[in-house]
Amino acid sequence: MKNISFRNDVLPLKNKLFRLALRITLDKAEAEDVVQDTMIKVWNRRDTWERIDSMEAFCMTICRNIALDKVKAAAKRNIAIDGTEANIPLTPSHEATPEEQAVTRDRMNTVIRIMNSLPEKQRSAMHLRDFEAKSYKEIAEILNISEEQVKINIFRARQTIKQKYAKTESYGL
Repeated sequence: MKNISFRNDVLPLKNKLFRLALRITLDKAEAEDVVQDTMIKVWNRRDTWERIDSMEAFCMTICRNIALDKVKAAAKRNIAIDGTEANIPLTPSHEATPEEQAVTRDRMNTVIRIMNSLPEKQRSAMHLRDFEAKSYKEIAEILNISEEQVKINIFRARQTIKQKYAKTESYGL
C-alpha cells in the first residue's frame, strides 16, 4: 500500500508545475494561478492517490489540462496572453564584455520567442524533455500521446527553432 503525502510528494512538484504552466500560458500570473488550481484539484482527489502509479505524471497532466483550458478561455474572450521578452540574467563572466552579454541575451530572447510560437504539443513535449529531463514514456503519459508522437513533436520543435533561428540570424530580424 502506498503512503502518499501531500507535503512530501505533491508540494515539491510546484516549481516543475509552474515551469510547465508558464510554457503553456506564457504569463507568470496565469501560470501561478494554474499551479494553485492544480494543487487544489490534486488535493480534492486525494481519495484516488493509492491507485496512481506516478504522482508527478498525475500532477503534470492536471496542470497541463488546466493551463490549456485557461488559454482556450482567454482566446474565446479575445484576450491575448502574450509573453514578454525573457529577462534572463546572465552570470557575470570575466571574459564577456557588456556587448557580448547583450548579444547573448538577445539570442536567448530570440530562441524563447521562437519556442513560445510553437504549437502547444511541440512546446510542451520539448519543455518536458529538455528542461524537465523527462523520459519519452513520462512525456507520453503526461501529454496523453504515444511515445512515437512525443519523439515527432520534439523533433519538429527543434527543427522549427533551428530553422527560424538561422533565418533570424542571417536576416537580423
